[in-house]
Amino acid sequence: MKGVRGLLALLPFLSLALAGGEYAWIVVLGAAQYGGKPSPALERRLLTALTLYQQGLAPRIAVAGGKAPGDQKSEGEVGCRYLREKGVPQEALLCETQSRNTYQNLLFLRPHLQGKVLLVTDAPHLPRALFLAQLLGLKAQGHPVPGRYPPGYWLREGLYRLWLYLGLKPLPGGRGATFPPAALRSPDTPARGP
Repeated sequence: MKGVRGLLALLPFLSLALAGGEYAWIVVLGAAQYGGKPSPALERRLLTALTLYQQGLAPRIAVAGGKAPGDQKSEGEVGCRYLREKGVPQEALLCETQSRNTYQNLLFLRPHLQGKVLLVTDAPHLPRALFLAQLLGLKAQGHPVPGRYPPGYWLREGLYRLWLYLGLKPLPGGRGATFPPAALRSPDTPARGP
């Protein structure tokens, strides 16, 4: 039984090895930030992406996520700043700062994601993210961030996937969204006025 558990623990890494070839991008999907610091979920995603980047799986990392109501900083800019502080050069980062959900994370990044991409997100979230990436025509594979996730998270994601598999709109207001010009900028670049 222990051998089976060990094999299951290695599956994410085996899937990467079997995928063959490098990726053009590692994409960190959005998660909350609090007062300019990554939430534990976002930090786990960022550290996973950093490890994959350091292993040479891709030359660039895209970090997605806008602001929640009342936030001063976006998830994308906080994530990019965190990775820069860990040694990732600015020219290797793409910071998407306007999206409000997974669909928009991918939609807003899509014009910039040429080639094969590796999505990094929580294990329960990954199947839905990959489904959305496929809907948007992205060549994506995934890397689940390991962790202990509550049953409610798995259930919610399963219901979201069912919603999508039934052919319903990805998320309310998500389809047909336009790409905002300020969505991609460096965390140190000030936002432009209206």
